[in-house]
Amino acid sequence: MLGAALGLALTAATGVASASTVASASTQSTTNAKASVARSGVLPFQGADAGIQPAAAADLVYHGGFIQDHAAVYLVFWGKQWTSDANGVQTYVTNYFKGLGTSGDAWSRVTSQYTGKGGAPTFTGSVLKGTWVDTGAAAPSRASASQIAAEARKGLAHFGVAVSHNASVIVLSPHGTHPDGFPAGGFCAWHDATGGLPFTNMPYVLDAGTSCGANSVRSRLDGFSIVAGHEYLEVVTDPIPPSGWVDRSGAENADKCAWKNLHTIALPTGSFAVQPTWSNKVHGCAG
Repeated sequence: MLGAALGLALTAATGVASASTVASASTQSTTNAKASVARSGVLPFQGADAGIQPAAAADLVYHGGFIQDHAAVYLVFWGKQWTSDANGVQTYVTNYFKGLGTSGDAWSRVTSQYTGKGGAPTFTGSVLKGTWVDTGAAAPSRASASQIAAEARKGLAHFGVAVSHNASVIVLSPHGTHPDGFPAGGFCAWHDATGGLPFTNMPYVLDAGTSCGANSVRSRLDGFSIVAGHEYLEVVTDPIPPSGWVDRSGAENADKCAWKNLHTIALPTGSFAVQPTWSNKVHGCAG
């Protein structure tokens, strides 16, 4: 979650006071006419999390809300800028999520221990249920949190899917844009829920280089799977934050293992760089 330094950076970049300077170290809020946006599971730059990692001994605690018993991920590549994709990000991210949830994916299944309202996370096939390149207009150069939430709602409507705790939208912004103050805010991504819809703000993390995971394991695209995977795991166990599984400091499962023991996992769709996630069963990072 956000530490004081990261909170100040976000405040400077976005003009919105962060949780670390207002309420807690776990969320940061801004409000519009349709929904309240609270930045949860904020992944700080690699190397910037020293001293703000939650205590290793603190297991996650259930707070009575939904978990994703059958995760359904929808990818929205936001803006006509995505008509050019020289780095192959769309293919990489799409193949990554196509592989998650399949029989060879033990990594996602670490979350199956976290039961709650809705049941337990169960994986019977690919979690990816839809991909859309929204080329209707250019993505904003500096999208606000509220604009990102609106694009998530637009994306779900495009797929014709009803709002559900199981359906989450990942809004991927294109190269050269600065969603919610990225990268000046010192973060790589965050997630929240808007009107009951879980969604993720996923910037073009390659623009932040090694700070958001580029070349951390095997390639310059590593950051896209490390960062998107971090948020994905958190949404599974805490889709409507912070009502799911959160530790006493406000940290979610992936926060507790952020940037630790980076490695690759082999999926039917390829090999991808990831981080581990917290397991109450072993009282440490796993996967």
